[in-house]
Amino acid sequence: MGAPATDRKLPFHLRGNYAPVFEERTLTDLAVEGAIPPELRGLFVRNGPNPRSGSSAHWFVGDGMLHGMRLEGGQASWYRNRWVQTRALLEEPAPLLISPDGIVDHSVAVANTHIVRHAGRTLALVESSFPTEVTPDLGTKGLHDFGGRLKTAMTAHPKICPRTGEMHFFGYGFFPPYLTYHRVDAAGVLVQSEEISVKGPTMIHDFAITEKHVLFLDLPVVFDLEKAMAGMAPKDASTLTQGSGASPQGDSMPYRWSDDYGARIGVLPRGASADALRWFEIAPCYVFHSFNAFEGTDGRIVLDVCRYPKLWAKNSGEFESASPYRFTIDTTSGRVAETPLFDDAAEFPRIDDRRAGLRARFGYAVTNPPVGEFERGGRPSIVKYDLTNGERRAHDLGGRVPSEAVFVPGGKGEDEGWLIAYVYDESRDTSDVVILDAQQIERKPVATIHLPCRVPYGFHGNWLPDE
Repeated sequence: MGAPATDRKLPFHLRGNYAPVFEERTLTDLAVEGAIPPELRGLFVRNGPNPRSGSSAHWFVGDGMLHGMRLEGGQASWYRNRWVQTRALLEEPAPLLISPDGIVDHSVAVANTHIVRHAGRTLALVESSFPTEVTPDLGTKGLHDFGGRLKTAMTAHPKICPRTGEMHFFGYGFFPPYLTYHRVDAAGVLVQSEEISVKGPTMIHDFAITEKHVLFLDLPVVFDLEKAMAGMAPKDASTLTQGSGASPQGDSMPYRWSDDYGARIGVLPRGASADALRWFEIAPCYVFHSFNAFEGTDGRIVLDVCRYPKLWAKNSGEFESASPYRFTIDTTSGRVAETPLFDDAAEFPRIDDRRAGLRARFGYAVTNPPVGEFERGGRPSIVKYDLTNGERRAHDLGGRVPSEAVFVPGGKGEDEGWLIAYVYDESRDTSDVVILDAQQIERKPVATIHLPCRVPYGFHGNWLPDE
């Protein structure tokens, strides 16, 4: 299977289990420990960067590779991994996302960050470009621009309202318009696009919805044109010009922390025009990912996130620790209460997606997550947070390292179901798919599906049940 690179001179994202794999596989007859719940019928698929050349300028910019596990009838029918066949992967020389004269080409994608399904389409996502539609067996159909209506990039973290079936998302850019909000109806038609005024070209990775509002995070990690012009690899997600590949320091994303930019949360009523947007100031910080948001009481809106006190203050190859955090927005007074929820170093927050935008009691995350050098002084675990009473329960993986854990419903109750995740075992240099009972997370896995290969650390995925 080939051991991952161990040269400490390489940036972290090209060694250990961050290092890419080079073979597309289809595997059957997989060894299973325990019993796969027969109710699980569908595809567990995760996306992540896997540079086909073996090198990339930053962890965030490698070619997208999907890793899928098909479950049905209490069996693991197959595992397969496939590169998303984008222009960035296929064309030589690789096309530029932004031409030297400043023209942005949103058809240039690495599609390496997330995968979602909406209105019958399964979309591989990266925040710099249009989505790429893929098939149930992880083949690539091609770009999807909502019938030509989409004119900006699409975030990798759209939100699907469980009550209306609408999909909400945004696109951010290096040049004006810096932020545009989009709403897609339940049938998959793009029905609203609104330019949102922000102070500059800020990096906006995630956002949130409630029953009545859309929430935007305008935070002080900003685009640095001078840094971008210093040279980026041509297929990187933030490319302006051709340049060198991986740098030893990994400081190659054209973004930096700004002490002057400030931080705020934007609140827009759903269905309203951008004129109805209100901004609420918060202490400077950065947020890659949110758990959820919901309407509280007395005009308050609650937003739960994993919060970094700072990000990329020195260089974009360094990742400090994030921790669960709550913003409570008082829309009457204009003030925001900021409250740490748990002390964990945690990332990749998830909820039961049936509660998206509604009050959710439980959140799930990875503690001591595989982000950056992964030297955080604690063992990695999959954790369940009670966001109402502050209770914390965890599954210790014995030193193995989980990627994002996805909640799969198994009944009407909010935590009635399973958590499913890819887990890397360094001692074997292989990966497993682990299934946990979400109500009894501490217990031995319900099932562990052993792979004879490794799945590199990646980003986000979903459970796609049979329709």
